[in-house]
Amino acid sequence: MTATTPSTERPPAPPSTSSGPTEPERKRSRRSVSHRRPNVVGGLGAGVWFVIVAVPLYFLAVTSFRASGAYLSDGPLALPRSLTADNYITVLTSQFPRYFINNLLVTVACVAIVIVLALPAAYAIVRSRSRLVSTGFSIVLLGLAVPAQAVIVPLYLMITQLRLYDSLLAIILPTAAFALPLSIVVLTSSLRDVPKELYEAITIDGAGTVRTLFSLVLPLSRSGLATIGIFTALQAWNGFLFPLVLTQNPDVRVLTLGLWDFQGQYGTNVPLVTAAVTLSLLPLLVVYLLARRFLLAGLTAGAGK
Repeated sequence: MTATTPSTERPPAPPSTSSGPTEPERKRSRRSVSHRRPNVVGGLGAGVWFVIVAVPLYFLAVTSFRASGAYLSDGPLALPRSLTADNYITVLTSQFPRYFINNLLVTVACVAIVIVLALPAAYAIVRSRSRLVSTGFSIVLLGLAVPAQAVIVPLYLMITQLRLYDSLLAIILPTAAFALPLSIVVLTSSLRDVPKELYEAITIDGAGTVRTLFSLVLPLSRSGLATIGIFTALQAWNGFLFPLVLTQNPDVRVLTLGLWDFQGQYGTNVPLVTAAVTLSLLPLLVVYLLARRFLLAGLTAGAGK
């Protein structure tokens, strides 16, 4: 009788059910690889855009501190061998401060008029269901298609009949009028993002139209107000047609006409002209840097609807 020994062989392992990475894992892997891969086309485009923006700014900043003789001998884009502030001193001791103050008054007045008129108009367009209001909004939209050059002759006749010719009001009123259509459109898109529940809640609390406008609409439309404020300021600050046609007195001359005079008077002194241009750009640059966050928010208002 023979003894049987126990078998030392192990049972075969069950077949593996894994056949490689799953589809979501493969997608994540491809996505991580694409994230690590540099975007050459995007980098080249950003570099080209940086050069387009940086070269004019470099030209303005550097040339304004150079002497006229050094500019003519070295070239416009050469690195300066010496810097001088004589150009800025010459500009500030001329009529430039008067032009600057007139331009500032025109810009502030235009922005104030547009904000005061555009906010109630946009609020009425968003909240009212009247056919008259919708018809008025359609008429306002027609203002976007009318260029200032097409109505400059009747506008000149109106200004002269109102005895406003050769005054700052002759510049302020038309500039604000042409800035209103776009401002109302931007604010209307911004106010449509306000939930209806907020209007209902403040109405239940007993608020009327005026209180709703100042307590709810005004705080929630800061981004839209910043957007139309910057656009109106740009249009008023850089306006040339209305000051050229509707004014003649040097005492009410604004900055754009002043720069035109500088170009004619100091046409061969390019560093002096660039110093005046640089001083005229600084206020708008400061305003943009302070309000750029609200500007971007106002431009994207209503995009998700």
